[in-house]
Amino acid sequence: MSERGAEFFGRWITDNVMRGNVGADVVSVAELTTKLFADARAAGIAEEEIEEEVGSAYEAILEAIVGSEHSGKP
Repeated sequence: MSERGAEFFGRWITDNVMRGNVGADVVSVAELTTKLFADARAAGIAEEEIEEEVGSAYEAILEAIVGSEHSGKP
Protein backbone atom coordinates (compact mmCIF):
# COMPACT_ATOMS: atom_id res chain seq x y z
CA MET A 1 0.00 0.00 0.00
CA SER A 2 1.18 3.50 -0.69
CA GLU A 3 0.45 6.06 1.96
CA ARG A 4 2.47 8.44 -0.20
CA GLY A 5 -0.08 8.02 -3.01
CA ALA A 6 -2.98 8.69 -0.66
CA GLU A 7 -1.32 11.80 0.76
CA PHE A 8 -0.59 13.12 -2.74
CA PHE A 9 -4.18 12.48 -3.79
CA GLY A 10 -5.58 14.28 -0.74
CA ARG A 11 -3.43 17.36 -1.33
CA TRP A 12 -4.18 17.28 -5.05
CA ILE A 13 -7.95 17.11 -4.47
CA THR A 14 -7.76 20.06 -2.09
CA ASP A 15 -5.76 22.15 -4.55
CA ASN A 16 -7.54 21.15 -7.75
CA VAL A 17 -11.12 20.32 -6.78
CA MET A 18 -12.01 21.93 -3.48
CA ARG A 19 -10.43 25.29 -4.32
CA GLY A 20 -11.54 25.26 -7.94
CA ASN A 21 -14.88 25.65 -9.61
CA VAL A 22 -15.32 22.34 -11.39
CA GLY A 23 -18.39 20.50 -12.52
CA ALA A 24 -19.26 16.85 -12.23
CA ASP A 25 -19.69 16.24 -15.95
CA VAL A 26 -17.87 13.36 -17.62
CA VAL A 27 -15.43 15.58 -19.53
CA SER A 28 -14.39 17.58 -16.45
CA VAL A 29 -13.80 14.46 -14.38
CA ALA A 30 -11.88 12.77 -17.20
CA GLU A 31 -9.70 15.86 -17.67
CA LEU A 32 -9.06 16.09 -13.93
CA THR A 33 -8.11 12.40 -13.81
CA THR A 34 -5.61 12.95 -16.63
CA LYS A 35 -4.21 16.00 -14.81
CA LEU A 36 -3.96 14.07 -11.54
CA PHE A 37 -1.88 11.34 -13.14
CA ALA A 38 0.34 13.83 -14.99
CA ASP A 39 0.96 15.76 -11.76
CA ALA A 40 1.64 12.51 -9.90
CA ARG A 41 4.16 11.38 -12.54
CA ALA A 42 5.90 14.75 -12.26
CA ALA A 43 6.15 14.17 -8.49
CA GLY A 44 7.53 10.67 -9.02
CA ILE A 45 4.34 8.88 -7.97
CA ALA A 46 2.89 6.10 -10.10
CA GLU A 47 -0.82 5.88 -10.90
CA GLU A 48 -0.85 2.53 -9.14
CA GLU A 49 0.29 4.12 -5.87
CA ILE A 50 -2.76 6.39 -5.89
CA GLU A 51 -5.27 3.77 -7.00
CA GLU A 52 -4.00 1.25 -4.42
CA GLU A 53 -5.23 3.65 -1.76
CA VAL A 54 -8.27 5.37 -3.28
CA GLY A 55 -9.52 2.81 -5.79
CA SER A 56 -10.64 4.33 -9.07
CA ALA A 57 -9.18 7.83 -9.28
CA TYR A 58 -12.00 8.85 -11.64
CA GLU A 59 -14.64 7.78 -9.13
CA ALA A 60 -12.79 9.37 -6.21
CA ILE A 61 -12.55 12.70 -8.05
CA LEU A 62 -16.24 12.52 -8.97
CA GLU A 63 -17.13 11.81 -5.33
CA ALA A 64 -15.01 14.77 -4.19
CA ILE A 65 -16.76 17.09 -6.65
CA VAL A 66 -20.24 15.88 -5.73
CA GLY A 67 -19.41 16.07 -2.02
CA SER A 68 -18.14 19.64 -2.32
CA GLU A 69 -21.26 20.66 -4.26
CA HIS A 70 -23.50 19.29 -1.51
CA SER A 71 -21.51 20.97 1.26
CA GLY A 72 -21.97 24.40 -0.28
CA LYS A 73 -18.25 24.81 -1.04
CA PRO A 74 -17.07 25.82 -4.52
